[in-house]
Amino acid sequence: MFLALREMRHSKARYSLIMVIMLLVSFLVLFVTGLARGLAYANISAVENMPANYFAVQADADHAFRRSQLSDKEIAAAQSVVGTANATTLAVQTTTITADDADVKADTTLFAVDMTGMLAPKVVQGDPIANASQGSAVVDSKLEQSGVAIGSTIRDQASGMSWKVAGFVKDSSYSHTPVVYITQADWQTMKGGAAQNGAGEQAAPYNVIALKASSAQAAEITGKLNNVETITQKQAIASIPGYSAEQNSLLMMIVFLFVIAAFVLAVFFYVITIQKTSQFGILKAMGTKMSYLAWSVVGQVMILSVGSLAISLLLTFGMTMSLPDTMPFQLEGSTMILTSVLFIGMSLLGSLISVARVAKVDALEAIGRAGA
Repeated sequence: MFLALREMRHSKARYSLIMVIMLLVSFLVLFVTGLARGLAYANISAVENMPANYFAVQADADHAFRRSQLSDKEIAAAQSVVGTANATTLAVQTTTITADDADVKADTTLFAVDMTGMLAPKVVQGDPIANASQGSAVVDSKLEQSGVAIGSTIRDQASGMSWKVAGFVKDSSYSHTPVVYITQADWQTMKGGAAQNGAGEQAAPYNVIALKASSAQAAEITGKLNNVETITQKQAIASIPGYSAEQNSLLMMIVFLFVIAAFVLAVFFYVITIQKTSQFGILKAMGTKMSYLAWSVVGQVMILSVGSLAISLLLTFGMTMSLPDTMPFQLEGSTMILTSVLFIGMSLLGSLISVARVAKVDALEAIGRAGA
């Protein structure tokens, strides 16, 4: 390490340039990673924050909530396995709403839930609503930024139904649209009340059954019901429209950035190593061990990568504080640690090319070249 530090002090400009390049690349990696996580959370937060770990959907719905339709029969069967408190219905519909007292037209997703069940929204501003509170809704706080306030009346363009906003919830989005929570009674009314058949009225179907269940209970529900499949929360999230395609594209960008970072660093240090072939040969002739020379090269890479990463983390924190709330950016501690470890790992991997070059240096040949 003494040799690595001595050389870096002697060639400040050269190593400063390398550090700036690594700083820019690591900052870009962190920014794209935060953007990917932010976009993912803006897409799936309503489902990700649910306490349910399984969902029952129609087997032919391809795990998509809106393609599934379930009746009271399936709900009763699921509750008989996991209990009434651990199985609750969820109805989902994407629509466009307007606000009577504001110039608002926004795409939203309606969630019809049991307001006393495990999917009941956690109100952070205003008041929660009860199952008997027909004509009231709790909405995601993103609508507040559009001009919707507590007491505003929002109207569904498709059905013409309207709800008075009783409160706001935080971080509740589905497919990049804010969620509007309504009661199950309002859902039945919106769907025409009921479908008429020979025996009288029949309740409008729901889309999903949210479950708190073990894997054995989930399998039992699947075996008990025909044309019903239980899926995990991760499977449900992956099936949200646009989520997989969006995340795969961003993941590919992040992977390429890691590869580019390793390649750029490897090329820089390889060129520097070639320029120092004579010095390495002289050190070998003097009896310097290869392990010491290898640690010198790896140590330089470690110092530069850790230093540039620390500065880029500070820049990322500063940028995060200045970003507007509408910017979908989220960088959690675990994500930063994983990204930092991968970045340093890829940098060290790229330095092995230089180490291999040093190992091939012939002391006599290098001394002869230096003497010439």
